[in-house]
Amino acid sequence: MKFPEPFIEVTLVKRYKRFLADVIWPNGQEMTVHCPNPGSMMGLAEPGMTVYLSDSHNPKRKLRFTLEAVQIGHDLVLVNTSRPNHIVQEALENKLIPELSGFPKIRPEVNYGEEKSRIDFLLQDESQSCWVEIKGVTLAEAEVGYFPDSVTKRGTKHLRELGRIARQGSDRAVLLYLVCRPDVKVVRPAAQIDPDYARALRSAKRAGVEILAYKIAISAEEVYVGEACPVQLHSKDLGPLKS
Repeated sequence: MKFPEPFIEVTLVKRYKRFLADVIWPNGQEMTVHCPNPGSMMGLAEPGMTVYLSDSHNPKRKLRFTLEAVQIGHDLVLVNTSRPNHIVQEALENKLIPELSGFPKIRPEVNYGEEKSRIDFLLQDESQSCWVEIKGVTLAEAEVGYFPDSVTKRGTKHLRELGRIARQGSDRAVLLYLVCRPDVKVVRPAAQIDPDYARALRSAKRAGVEILAYKIAISAEEVYVGEACPVQLHSKDLGPLKS
């Protein structure tokens, strides 16, 4: 996925009220921008960090610019949580995820389940449906990516819904972690942050939910789905995570 124009490099002053961030432009101008990330952004919102913005070019928007990515070392971390579904949809259309490549029909945002949920993608062929939930991974420590970065009752609900589908046996149920940073070698549930989610993830796996992880490749000009990444679920695999 190519961005309409390259991201703009600025410096972060602070991120606050979840959806706001103050930044400084190279000319010294300070501005408030939209931060489309409801999570904690642990390790990705420190004052002085280099961050990247997109320009809506919409003078009617209250906040014209959007925080898209944060620089960690030489790498960019995608923090705009509205992007992963678009990235995955492009990958599905171009058959870049082998486990999900056999479905000619791709339906985004379909209502389903006992708890009035909405699945990110429903994939269908003549004989089977595949329900796919996408979660973006931005938190990492020592080359391990963790999800979630804050307590997520919604994410736990999605796991219960996927488990119900898997137990029925006729359709596939898939949880796909899109790892939004290149410095991750394995993905684990952040049991130290949300133990209920970690338990629900292991329960979903036992029910037959397929759990996949793919890393993105990102620059200021484009982003796309790259290589697969292993997922570890069990407590014996879980290392420490700083709070």
